[in-house]
Amino acid sequence: MALSNRRMVFRAALAAVLISTIGLSACGRKGAPQPPPSAAAVEEPVTEDAVVLPPDS
Repeated sequence: MALSNRRMVFRAALAAVLISTIGLSACGRKGAPQPPPSAAAVEEPVTEDAVVLPPDS
């Protein structure tokens, strides 16, 4: 492969990488991902001496 062909292929590959990174940088939400609404960040500790009340009837 001639040197000029290699340069052309390298430039085309570099342009494709740069264009794809610019295009992908605009996708999606900005910032850190958030957990779903039902997911608890910290579980409540359960103590053994907890008082369990009967349901109101």
